[in-house]
Amino acid sequence: MITIYHNSRCKKSRAGLQFLSDKTSDFEIKEYLKEDAFTIESLNDTLNLLGKKPMEMIRKQEDVFKKEIKGKEFSDEQLIELMVKNPKLIQRPIIIKDGKAVWGDPAENIEELF
Repeated sequence: MITIYHNSRCKKSRAGLQFLSDKTSDFEIKEYLKEDAFTIESLNDTLNLLGKKPMEMIRKQEDVFKKEIKGKEFSDEQLIELMVKNPKLIQRPIIIKDGKAVWGDPAENIEELF
């Protein structure tokens, strides 16, 4: 099963969803801003699958980044806690398939899963 962590209000996330839809219909959509999609453990696991550090997957244009994170020192664990508490910070879309994950920006990155 394929899972896409998606934000329907985001142009890049919609492009990733369209790319995935063109490849297969066998996937689950997690609207991670509307539901508790990530726990500290699951986000940590997802970052490991992506091969990314938390700071690499934080959206730096978000107000919460500018007000609470920018210019300050945080451990990876603290950043993951902030990302779970403020899911808008998480880059999107993230697609997971068979123990592999990609960040779907650009959408063509999703091809790596097929």
